[in-house]
Amino acid sequence: MQMDYYGFREHPFLMTPDARLFFASAVHSRAYAHLIYGLAQREGFVVVTGEVGAGKTTLVERICNELDPDGFAIARITTTQVSGDDVLRMIADAFGAPSEGSKSAVLRGVTAALRAGNRRYLLIVDEAQGLPLAALEELRMLSNVTEAGQPPLQTILLGQPQLRRTLASPDLDQLRQRVIACYHLGGLSREDTHAYVEHRLRAVGWNGWPSWEEAALDLVHRYSDGIPRRINRLCSRVLLGGALEQSDCLTGPMVEATAQELEEDLGGPAFATTRDAPAVDPDLIDSLEHRIDALERLAARRERVFSRMSALFADSAGARR
Repeated sequence: MQMDYYGFREHPFLMTPDARLFFASAVHSRAYAHLIYGLAQREGFVVVTGEVGAGKTTLVERICNELDPDGFAIARITTTQVSGDDVLRMIADAFGAPSEGSKSAVLRGVTAALRAGNRRYLLIVDEAQGLPLAALEELRMLSNVTEAGQPPLQTILLGQPQLRRTLASPDLDQLRQRVIACYHLGGLSREDTHAYVEHRLRAVGWNGWPSWEEAALDLVHRYSDGIPRRINRLCSRVLLGGALEQSDCLTGPMVEATAQELEEDLGGPAFATTRDAPAVDPDLIDSLEHRIDALERLAARRERVFSRMSALFADSAGARR
């Protein structure tokens, strides 16, 4: 509906990673520089961590799109609590080596595949925070493979913040020594959040309509903590509401009402309770009044949206007759 009403070529805020819409924020530019530096070393591990939806996968997709396919063989695996043996078999399958048979046979196959070609091999392990220590140790052992004195394999580990705690384990000291670059991808700043929203919109044909109040974009940053996937989810719903209400300007109250609506959809609390507080905080009263106002606006907005959708369905049904 956003595309139909506002005339976008594509949906500007899809939840799936899309390297075409990569936005070089301050934090993503620094992460990109760390990845480039790590790849230039031609060995070891590069580690990128960040909250869910921070843009780790999009960042790596951007890097992969820029690498020469004649010079790199790239394999991606996503791990979720798999054993060391299973990781080894996944890697074998990803690089076209036999993945059946004993562990030693699989390891020989992977080693032979890494030594056979004249390309560099890049292994990208997503959701690496779920790997047990034994699986990480298997990855370290593969980093020992050399051909003509050079390691043919480099590994990028992508994971949530707990990956850093896992790598800090005393049992992984040898792996840590092989980490060439490490970066934690934080949320966007207020300014970068504004620029990110406009960047995504312009990429699909936005020409300034609908306009966004500065206060609306400030609230997008506040409610999303600058995490790109959260920004996408919130802005997508704001655009949907704007299209249903045929709004030319997306306002702060619209963003706040939408954020409240999303919170309710996900089953989260609308606001923190204070039943154990010994006294009533005046700031809390102001906050509650603000929330009540937002809820009242939300109820009114839902009524308008319901009326609009009912009219659209009625028009559609009439057209079919």
